[in-house]
Amino acid sequence: MRHWPLWTLRRSALAYWLLVDALALAVVVYSIVTSPQPTSGEIGRFAVIAGTAGAVIIGSSIYSHRVGEAARNPWAAHLCYLTAGLVALPCNLLVLLLFGPALHGVLTQRPESHRWVFTLSATTLAVFATRYAIGWAEPRTDLVVMVLGATVLLLLRAGLIALGLKLRSPRASGEEVIGEPIDVVLGIVAVSIGGLMGFAAITTPVHALMAGPPLALLERAAQLPQWRRSAQRDAKTGLANAVHWDSRARYELSKARERDRPMAVMLLDLDHFKRVNDEVGHLAGDSALSAVALLLTGTVRRGDLVGRFGGEEFVVLLPDAEPAVARSVAQRVRHAIADLAVPTVGTDGREHLLTGLTVSIGVATTQRFGYELPDLLVAADSALLAAKGYGRNLVEMA
Repeated sequence: MRHWPLWTLRRSALAYWLLVDALALAVVVYSIVTSPQPTSGEIGRFAVIAGTAGAVIIGSSIYSHRVGEAARNPWAAHLCYLTAGLVALPCNLLVLLLFGPALHGVLTQRPESHRWVFTLSATTLAVFATRYAIGWAEPRTDLVVMVLGATVLLLLRAGLIALGLKLRSPRASGEEVIGEPIDVVLGIVAVSIGGLMGFAAITTPVHALMAGPPLALLERAAQLPQWRRSAQRDAKTGLANAVHWDSRARYELSKARERDRPMAVMLLDLDHFKRVNDEVGHLAGDSALSAVALLLTGTVRRGDLVGRFGGEEFVVLLPDAEPAVARSVAQRVRHAIADLAVPTVGTDGREHLLTGLTVSIGVATTQRFGYELPDLLVAADSALLAAKGYGRNLVEMA
């Protein structure tokens, strides 16, 4: 248990995540113990809601697998049918609906299972807080109460998860902890469809089946932000890939030119990295790249744009950076990487602590080379080559 990734969290994050998990478990147990036995009509509603949602999610998963799409996260579909359950089901059957996202997390390979458990727990607390707001035993279905309930569900779920992610990574951006505007829109659409599905289940349960097509469309639409982010991110490090970094950097430089703001580009290359792959193994090399990427994002300033250019080469755009500031950031990164220790597994299957990594860094500023990205990259690359030539583990200004 001491090797679980959960224990790598900051103390504040660990305490908060475990508290949310414990509260969610307590609420689930209370709901099961205190709820009366469901009637046959309520069981029928549950069957229609769960059956419709299950058919859509499973069907979409099969289609995605057949066409070779990346792994999916049907969070919007889960939110949709949980909203329907809030309106139409007693609390004990609402607990059963939560087995949907729970089962999806168990069946899907996840490198951070503790994060999935935390997200599920936060969703559980938000769902039952919403149920309390609209009526614990008999939910009210007038428009004002339902709008209030939808607001509580979306804001509380987002708030609980965002706080946990922020405690985990204090330097994380708003987009990383809250999501993009499209995620907010998809959440509103999900609870709207779910509310209509719940109303239909109350009046004539079979009519809830009509929610199947819009739920399927929602499930597909919810993947678009994920696919776009995947296309913009480097698979091994999670940093912006070369194409996305180039596009963002050009945009930021054009804005800086209009406002006459100083900018800098920092090009980094790990020294003798081929030795890591040859002596310890390529998996260890991948672990080192991921560790360096995480260190980079935590060492540069908030607002700096970090990307991976390929191989062992990274690049950073530094807004509002005079030459002295850019050099200071580069030196801070160089020292941090020199102190880095990466736990890995060698080719012999034994645990190995990878140390002794160093980096050479070239820095180019707009004060000398202007605001055209190709000019800055060429200058930074020349400075990087000079750092390599002078013995490596150095910062050189172009």
